[in-house]
Amino acid sequence: MSEYARRMSFLASRIFGEVVKGTSHRNEKVVQLLRAKPMDKNNFIVNYYPPYMKMDLAFQNLRHHGLYRDEHQDFKEEMIRQRILRGKIKPKKGEGKRAMKRKS
Repeated sequence: MSEYARRMSFLASRIFGEVVKGTSHRNEKVVQLLRAKPMDKNNFIVNYYPPYMKMDLAFQNLRHHGLYRDEHQDFKEEMIRQRILRGKIKPKKGEGKRAMKRKS
């Protein structure tokens, strides 16, 4: 094989992503990894977990319309309401004691 043909085959293998003749087994592994499909394009990896955020949003909308009952969220809201009644949460701006004195 002439020098020109050897260099052309070397350039062709570099351009088309083939392994250059005379590479080690470890280098071939690297080439296979780089040749593989990117992880974000792999459908199995992207859709491995269900879309929990979309499901949560759907359940929140259903709860808002009264079609779904989330007892845990009801409990949390009731606890916050109880704390407000006991005076454990700071009032919003304009709803404090001084603002109430000015309004009356």
